[in-house]
Amino acid sequence: MLPVKIWRPVKNNLFFSPGTEQQLPSGMATPEDSASAWSCKQVAQWLQEEGFGEYVELLCAQHRLDGPSLLALTEADLRGPPLGLTVLGDIKRLTIALRRLQRRNQAQLEELGLRPVDSLPAELSLGAAGGEWSFDRADRRYNRGDHVCNGTDLRLRNGDRSGYGSGAAAHTHSNGRYRQHLAGRLDPEVWKTIISSIYVFFVFGFTSFIMVIVHERVPDMRTYPPLPDIFLDSVPRIPWAFAMAEACGLILCYMFMLILLLHKHRSILFRRLCSLMGTVFLLRCCTMFVTSLSVPGHHLKCASKTYSDSWGKMQRALLIWSGFGMTLTGVQTCGDYMFSGHTVVITLLNFFVTEYTPRSWNLIHTISWVLNLFGIFFILAAHEHYSIDVFIAFYITTRLFLYYHTLANTRAFQQSRRARIWFPMFSFFECNVNGPVPNQYHWPFNKPAYMKTLIG
Repeated sequence: MLPVKIWRPVKNNLFFSPGTEQQLPSGMATPEDSASAWSCKQVAQWLQEEGFGEYVELLCAQHRLDGPSLLALTEADLRGPPLGLTVLGDIKRLTIALRRLQRRNQAQLEELGLRPVDSLPAELSLGAAGGEWSFDRADRRYNRGDHVCNGTDLRLRNGDRSGYGSGAAAHTHSNGRYRQHLAGRLDPEVWKTIISSIYVFFVFGFTSFIMVIVHERVPDMRTYPPLPDIFLDSVPRIPWAFAMAEACGLILCYMFMLILLLHKHRSILFRRLCSLMGTVFLLRCCTMFVTSLSVPGHHLKCASKTYSDSWGKMQRALLIWSGFGMTLTGVQTCGDYMFSGHTVVITLLNFFVTEYTPRSWNLIHTISWVLNLFGIFFILAAHEHYSIDVFIAFYITTRLFLYYHTLANTRAFQQSRRARIWFPMFSFFECNVNGPVPNQYHWPFNKPAYMKTLIG
């Protein structure tokens, strides 16, 4: 078969073929040049020739893309941070141009330790189509196993890799066997977020009703005095401390709401907050209903209170629910001990603020932790809870947060039968969230334009 000569336009509107001698200006990339030896200037020239001049500033000036890094570029790199291209047509056209260039430089790819697309095994053809590379010829076989999510097949989607950079493949170990599957996009799945909101809404209402029940069972202080507590017995009570603890919680809530507004994956964040908050408070309902402790201080007027009928209990529960159980809104509760609800809220908000902001935001993280620790101290200084209440609340909240995110980030048990039995809500909410959620921010409104430019 005779070789086919491809005629390509260059910037000066002259045409040349691969076999034609052509004098080009200094620094201009030629087809005969090895792409692995290109400089940033030659990469910029190649982008201009391929019709992607608008990305020269981003790729060459900002990210200093040279020949070797251009050959290693994948579609996942174009879609994910830090590049984050958003025009689908440009992404696909640039990916096609990159594949043409990679095929012409297969020997250079071998030297760089990258396997060319044409040499990938048939099992990895799907991954190659998504722009993934296998390094050092490692024998990693793609497993097209049982990807089931709530009774439906979990499709492997190579479309949007906005949450991942280069090497977006996720690795799992199942029954001692090493498996590799490609990470899919982070779907917002707003309908699941709505379900999680309904869930936490129901749990808060149920908690308010349980608070009314336990108020009727508060032990008589004359018969059951406050239990011995090292901290409460050593630190004098500060009357205004509990209001300060709630103020710390409000500041953390405003910080999280601002992060939620600007975060690109706000739907996933809010869904996780609702599911964790609802689960911890549901556990709190069980503990304070099963065991009634005596009040922690004589300053609390917590005599047993009975209601005439169920309607009276519902009205009281509605009052507690509408005031979020806060003394700042005029709500006074008794008997809801065993572990502290205020500690749960403050700690969970702190962990969400620090988890879903970049690590370089040290000031935000410091403020968040200071508010968390001071809030816990003020709860104890007000003598509104026993020390063990605060300790258990902090421990349960932090462990549940870490377990949830470890499972979500590693997908270790996401598709297992055990997870669907013991963690059905986790399996339902997280089945399409493949890997860690990246901390990407953008302005959600069209105006003002300068905010969209500043954040987006």
